[in-house]
Amino acid sequence: MLRKSIAIFGAVVASALIGVMIAAMFLPTAFRIERTIMIKVPPEAIFPLLTDLRAWQGWSPWEGKDPALKRTYTGAESGVGAVYAWEGNDAVGAGRMEITEVTVPSRMAMRLDFLRPFEAHNQVVFTLTPAEGAARGATTVSWVMTGENPFLAKVVQVFVSLDAMVGPDFEAGLANLRRAAEK
Repeated sequence: MLRKSIAIFGAVVASALIGVMIAAMFLPTAFRIERTIMIKVPPEAIFPLLTDLRAWQGWSPWEGKDPALKRTYTGAESGVGAVYAWEGNDAVGAGRMEITEVTVPSRMAMRLDFLRPFEAHNQVVFTLTPAEGAARGATTVSWVMTGENPFLAKVVQVFVSLDAMVGPDFEAGLANLRRAAEK
């Protein structure tokens, strides 16, 4: 009787694992996370907060998650070639970002490399669009991150959406950016 119960339990567990792996196979091989906010200042007032990586300390949603965060700045002072590397606790991990493209004052792109707690290589783009009509003088800021979805990440996403994990951080960061820009 015990052997039969163990065999049934093993079959159920194996079936569940196979089901998760099959579900993961059908998830997209790439991801895109995007959040947008309206900020009541022109793009020129926001753009330096993006292209000067030292300014991120004033609005990044991850800055407050590790008081002992180690930061390293190399390359250009700001704009293309500016590099920011960090090493912190489990909440922020370790990684590096480098600005790869700047179109003043409307677009900034960067390569974002996570080293810990997991390795990932993503692209980030900020787009600033001047508002029209009644909101004239304001700016719509879009924050987009794209990247590849390796199989292990897809297995995790069977249970938890990457957008649901990272999206709230983007929303908090954009709200912080709005406060910093509208001061």
